[in-house]
Amino acid sequence: MTRTVIAIATLGLLGTAGMSAQTKHVDLKDAKGNSVGMAMVSPAKGGGVSIDLDVKGLPAGEHAIHFHAVPKCEAPFTSAGSHFNPAAKKHGMQNPEGPHAGDMPNFTVAANGTAKTTVTNKNVTMGSETNSLYANGGTALVIHAAADDM
Repeated sequence: MTRTVIAIATLGLLGTAGMSAQTKHVDLKDAKGNSVGMAMVSPAKGGGVSIDLDVKGLPAGEHAIHFHAVPKCEAPFTSAGSHFNPAAKKHGMQNPEGPHAGDMPNFTVAANGTAKTTVTNKNVTMGSETNSLYANGGTALVIHAAADDM
């Protein structure tokens, strides 16, 4: 999988004003600090979280999306650390010994550079558990330049 990142946002400990404590609005930025859209992260029915993505200005094609372990988004985004992985699993949604809690399915950006989609992650929460997106100060939501190898 490519390590090149095209967009990032952090999920820190504090909620966004005007939003319920169970919903987090995050602005997605590219390496130059330009807005490339937003995500709404909320608890998913049946467990986990749901990420409603609305992105623009991205390269067309399939892209990986992950939660990373460090809530920093300083270009070139290596500051976000590795994938969020509190259970020390293996990488890849299809790995029989995995996946990392931060692993998620790829999503597709249209030819015009936009995508509106919902991605679900059953391996994380927005609570106080060790697999919470707020554990240890928070996480980062990262969109990679290419698809994940799963």
